Amino acid sequence: MRQLLLLSYFILFFTAAISYAAESSKKQGEFKGGKLVEIPSWFKSSFLDIKEDIEEATESGKRVMIYFHQNGCPYCAKLVNDNFTDKQTVDYLAKHFDSIDINMWGDREVTGLDGKTYNEKSYSASLKVWFTPTILFFDEKGNIALRINGYYPKEKLLIALRYVAEKKNTQLSFSDYYKQFSNTKKAGKLISESLFVKPAYNLQKLKQQKKPLAILFEQANCKDCEQLHNITLKDKDTLDVLKQFNIVQLDRWADTPVIDLDGNKTTAKQLANKLEIAFAPSAVLYDKGVEIIRIEAFLKSFHVQSVFDYVLTGSYKTETSFQRYIEHRAAEIRKQGKTVNIWK
Repeated sequence: MRQLLLLSYFILFFTAAISYAAESSKKQGEFKGGKLVEIPSWFKSSFLDIKEDIEEATESGKRVMIYFHQNGCPYCAKLVNDNFTDKQTVDYLAKHFDSIDINMWGDREVTGLDGKTYNEKSYSASLKVWFTPTILFFDEKGNIALRINGYYPKEKLLIALRYVAEKKNTQLSFSDYYKQFSNTKKAGKLISESLFVKPAYNLQKLKQQKKPLAILFEQANCKDCEQLHNITLKDKDTLDVLKQFNIVQLDRWADTPVIDLDGNKTTAKQLANKLEIAFAPSAVLYDKGVEIIRIEAFLKSFHVQSVFDYVLTGSYKTETSFQRYIEHRAAEIRKQGKTVNIWK
């Protein structure tokens, strides 16, 4: 009997050892696309007392721009390497703004406009910085004149800079201001996809379904929209996530009839104005009729997938930091032996 028990223990131990060895030998997937850059030397050397920074900028006839970043962020690298090396952009920033950087996971001490002391991490969280780069522009009274959640190409960022520097934010919304410089008057059609909801568009009914809802705002003759369709929406991993949503595609400037989430008759253009949509393509994601998160800037496939998966899995209920969620998602994918390329 004793020999039988010893044999059983040996078999169990041996089986567990083989299982552990097999698990340990499983090759972890690679991580690609992360990029490191240095903050440009022309940024202000600030003590991060935001009220003091705004006062100093005001005395110089300038406004404050705060750039939130994180290590390894490829969108931050693109902003620094493309936008912040462009002479026209740099000259305009130097003339009209005091530029300050904050690492969204950093530990430097920050004194907020409320007089409270934060570190960079908690200050970023207090301002609900979910994406990097995020850029906040402050007016002379400490109000946010404009917020950019994500990367803007050079041309669009210059328009945003003029909007703030010329104090147009006191006269009209950024989307209305941007319309003056966009190609909305050119003829063209949106690129359709089979997974999109067909008209008529009744958002009130759609929000009552089990599938979460995404409203995708685009416009004709839009290069970033073309990239979304030709690259991101051709990716199998992207489609696997998006097909589990009700996705309504709307022309941001069209008079397409829409029933909004409250059952009111409106148009695509009016709904976009109400939601202050400024970038094309933008996506507003809802779960049970409640807005959860937006895509309001240039994103590549991995991050588009992550935004939609954040809502689909209900992870937003337990993980309030979207960036932490992305880290966890990437780690889980790599455990399966798959490569994660955040710049694909």
